[in-house]
Amino acid sequence: MAKPTEAGGPAPQFSLPGGVLSGEGPEAAFVRADYTVDGAPGRPLVLAFYPGDDTAVCTKQLCSYSSGLERFEELDATVWGISPQGVDSHERFARKHDLRMPLLADTDGTVARAYGVAAPGIGLRRSVFLVAPDGTVAWKHVALLGMTYQDVDTLTARLAALRKG
Repeated sequence: MAKPTEAGGPAPQFSLPGGVLSGEGPEAAFVRADYTVDGAPGRPLVLAFYPGDDTAVCTKQLCSYSSGLERFEELDATVWGISPQGVDSHERFARKHDLRMPLLADTDGTVARAYGVAAPGIGLRRSVFLVAPDGTVAWKHVALLGMTYQDVDTLTARLAALRKG
């Protein structure tokens, strides 16, 4: 098992397939692409690992992040959701709930293992990593049970503190 990624250390680099809704209404396109953390991202990055598309707590979490995207953008931060489901599942989930952040498919669990959040039986632990512009992990939270999540207020407060540096 990989050593957990710690705050202050380098963010593990990866490339995953994913997609994001673009446009409004039912005609919105789901734009597929590869998303890469390659050294320093240049701006803060919120990596939200969640166990499953269209499950109760995950839906509530991702909907709150999506509706709070302006607050993240005001802090120049990007938000990515990462789970073990494939891109087709992510597209259905995004369309059903009008999710506006990229959803990435870690189908083999490589990235969850690299970040130390893989969990036997459930795939991964609900967790959030804030990656600073220099490519280091500025803050992390890993849920023990996964029935709650870090809210937008908590994450934007952490991002604001990161900006003040």
